[in-house]
Amino acid sequence: MKSFLIIGMGTFGHHMCRALCKFKCEIMIADRNGDTLEDMLPFVSSAKICDCTNIEALRSFDIPSFDACFVCVNDSFQACLEITDQLKELGAKKIYSKADRELEAKFLLRCGADSIIFPERDIAQRIAMRESSDRIFDVIGLGEGFSIVEIEPPKAWIGRTIADVNPRSRYGLNLIAARRGDRMHTVIDPSYVFDPEEHVLVLGSLDDIRKATRD
Repeated sequence: MKSFLIIGMGTFGHHMCRALCKFKCEIMIADRNGDTLEDMLPFVSSAKICDCTNIEALRSFDIPSFDACFVCVNDSFQACLEITDQLKELGAKKIYSKADRELEAKFLLRCGADSIIFPERDIAQRIAMRESSDRIFDVIGLGEGFSIVEIEPPKAWIGRTIADVNPRSRYGLNLIAARRGDRMHTVIDPSYVFDPEEHVLVLGSLDDIRKATRD
C-alpha cells in the first residue's frame, strides 16, 4: 500500500485526499487549522494540527517513509516555498507543489519540487480542449506539455492500420489504448485497424494532438 502526505487541507487538498482514498492508499494530512481536518478523519491514517513551516514538525512525520508529499497550502506562497525546501532537506522521495502562476512554479522547482500542480489552469485547459473539438472526449495532463487524450479517429485513419497511418512518425503521437463503450483494449500492435465505433487514447503534446484531430 502506498503512503502519502498532504500538507494544506483547503479545497484542493480535500480533493486530492478523496481521490487517493479511492485507491486505498495510506494518507497523513496536516494543516495548522484543525477545523479543515475534521471531515477527512474517517478516511485517513493520521492527521496533524501543526505549522508545517516548522522543520521540527515535519521531521516528526518521518518524511522519507512517504511515497510522495503534496504541498497544497492556499494562503501563503512563502509557506509553500519553505515547506517544499524543508521536505527536500528531510529526504522526501517525491514532492508535488501547488502553484497558481508560472513564476511561482519556477521558484518551487528551485526549492526542490519534483512536479508542479496547476489545478485551475489544468482544469481550464482540459475543458477548453475537450469543447474546442468534436473529436476530443477527455484530456489528462501529464505536465511538461504532454497529455493523454481520448479522441475519435480522424476519417482518414478509418479502415487503415497503425502501421499504415504511422501516427508516431507523422504526428509525434503514441497510441496506448482503444475504447469501445466501457471496454478498454490496452494492447495495440501495428496491425490494429482504426474503427469508427472506437475511440483511441493517444499520448503526445497538445499541439500535435490538435494537428492530428484537424486532419
